[in-house]
Amino acid sequence: MTETPNPYIAEAEALTGEMHPIRRVVVALGSNLGERMAALQGAIDALADTPDVWITGVSSIYETEPVDSPDGAEPYLNAVLLLDTTLPAARLMERALAVEDAFDRERSEVRNAPRTLDVDLIVVGDRRADDDFLRLPHPRAHERAFVLQPWYDLEPDAEIPDAGPVEELLAKADRSGITKRDDLSLEVQ
Repeated sequence: MTETPNPYIAEAEALTGEMHPIRRVVVALGSNLGERMAALQGAIDALADTPDVWITGVSSIYETEPVDSPDGAEPYLNAVLLLDTTLPAARLMERALAVEDAFDRERSEVRNAPRTLDVDLIVVGDRRADDDFLRLPHPRAHERAFVLQPWYDLEPDAEIPDAGPVEELLAKADRSGITKRDDLSLEVQ
């Protein structure tokens, strides 16, 4: 007679190695150069294909006027993703940068220069960081309607650590130049 393994007992190999908590992550996506929709969908596909990352929500798409960008910059398409991950914040940031690079993101000395793809970590659990590589929560997210509005659509009761409820922050943000695009949608494959 064969015995069925008890599903409530973990094998020893499963308990070795470094354990990481599951964290809720908010990621903002934006694109205002090239095939904007293809870049946003490609970012979702790449993040969904990342080990130890599970996308749990995708916002509506908003078209937004560039904020603090050089003259002549085209409008952005923006969206927000919710995901759960066991990856450390620095590894998730490395992945975000790799996804941007895969879509030919050119880094410039010009602040807020047009880009094929922007993948910003807004919140990673309750993690805080303030160095050149990683800043959490994102330092300007609390004042950016193109982040707050799609995030509010997904999680009306969300909060940005040290900044406050997204609903209150959105009420104070400048929402001019942001338009919901009901004709466009993103999905997790």
